[in-house]
Amino acid sequence: MDISLSRRTRWGPRPRRGRGVQRNLTAYGFLCAALVCFAVFSWYPIVREVILSFQKTNFVGDTKWVGLKNFHRVIEDPSFSAAWKNTAIFTLLALICGYAVPFVTALLLNELRHARGYLRFVVYLPVMLPPAVSVLLFKWFYNPGPGLFNEILRFVHLPTLAWLDSGKTALISLVIVATWTNMGSGTLIYLAALQTVPAELYEAAELDGAGLLRRIRHITIPQTKLILLVMLLLQIIATMQVFIEPFLLTGGGPDNATVSVVYLMYQYAFNFNNFGSGGALGLMLMLVLVIFSAVYLRLSRDDRDGRAARV
Repeated sequence: MDISLSRRTRWGPRPRRGRGVQRNLTAYGFLCAALVCFAVFSWYPIVREVILSFQKTNFVGDTKWVGLKNFHRVIEDPSFSAAWKNTAIFTLLALICGYAVPFVTALLLNELRHARGYLRFVVYLPVMLPPAVSVLLFKWFYNPGPGLFNEILRFVHLPTLAWLDSGKTALISLVIVATWTNMGSGTLIYLAALQTVPAELYEAAELDGAGLLRRIRHITIPQTKLILLVMLLLQIIATMQVFIEPFLLTGGGPDNATVSVVYLMYQYAFNFNNFGSGGALGLMLMLVLVIFSAVYLRLSRDDRDGRAARV
């Protein structure tokens, strides 16, 4: 018997090389398209910002290298410390509200048995609106005269507030807007994570007499810990880049009470025509986020390794 024939009969027909190469070329073609998009819209602006932070340029195109002068100019600006302080407070308040509220909402939706699809749509509706539309809607809500929030306070016989005109309430007003605008996507992510928790764990806990809070503490949170940690990191990165709320609602006021780091970058670049200082401030923010992300991921990995070693 022909040996080659017996091997072909035993192992089946050999795959055609041309078809495999064509399939790989198609995959590489799609990958190259994605890489080009990332290079043009993500990596190039990052590299360009790093270069701009060490240059002095204008709209005409006159450019010269100035070294660290842009960084010195930004640090000596009185608005520099206010911007970082406001950004840190905004991030902390957003974590308290914007991180907890979507998770609690997801817990409530997960417990419902009726109208769940309709309520999901209602929760996700703000995400479907353009961010500028949502922010301008709240600008009318915050109107000190006929605004909705002050009308509600008048209806319950409480004193009205200068929501955006007072340094005491302006920043928390921005946090409320950001929470309402972005809670839909976070709620759906948490809800998807909750539905992956085995129902047998809840049934066993109920048989043992565990209440709702104990089930959340000992079952829900441990089972969804990975999603919670990832969302925490994304929440911090997103809130530290807040821009549209102070830009459309307060313009950084009153008295720099709501100026953020990104809004100050915008002022340097487009109000003062100083792209170098804007790039320097942006590079500082990027380095802070990179350091925070690296430390956060390191601590998360150590925690996972420690739990795996205990198991």
